[in-house]
Amino acid sequence: MNNLEILRQIQTDPRYDESCRSCLNCGVCTAICPAAGYFDYDPRKIVNLVREGDETTLTEIISSDLIWYCGQCMSCKPRCPRGNVPGILIQILRTVSINTGLFAKSRLGRQQLLLKRTIGHNILETGYCIHPTRVDPAKHPEQGPVWEWMSTNANQVYSRFDAGYDKEGPGLLRKISPKALGELDRIFDVTGCKELWRKIEDGAAK
Repeated sequence: MNNLEILRQIQTDPRYDESCRSCLNCGVCTAICPAAGYFDYDPRKIVNLVREGDETTLTEIISSDLIWYCGQCMSCKPRCPRGNVPGILIQILRTVSINTGLFAKSRLGRQQLLLKRTIGHNILETGYCIHPTRVDPAKHPEQGPVWEWMSTNANQVYSRFDAGYDKEGPGLLRKISPKALGELDRIFDVTGCKELWRKIEDGAAK
């Protein structure tokens, strides 16, 4: 895919106008951005670079870690005096990065494969983003021995706080019905999420 196609994908996304249509370069988004306080990350600068439309620069941006620093808190949305949403522009850039396979060129981009295989699969298989039994102590030693014990004794631990744990009916950690899981699966399919997942798997494999 050539760079001109990258620019076209960004500008034809239906969210593009909302994200940066009337930026006046005031910098409020950067001032309020939590990520800007921790990383070399500047939403205002990204908006400017995207609006300039330089093909080489756009390719570099979506091939880098830069677009993955945003935590999607959307603090920028209510504070922009012109109603722009730089966080949505980041969503667009991430989508284009995955569509083109360029996400695999950056360390944080490659982490999308792990997120897809953990949180993504957890949602479709359990109905939860993070289920306590899905945080494998062997893969997350930073959780420590207490978590390892809790993970292997989940029924004993969580049923003390939630009588509906892993059972049908009400409860914070109730068992999600096959019908509800089927509806989730359908939503992920018709919205294009599964196709995006396929591109993540293909891009990471290359």
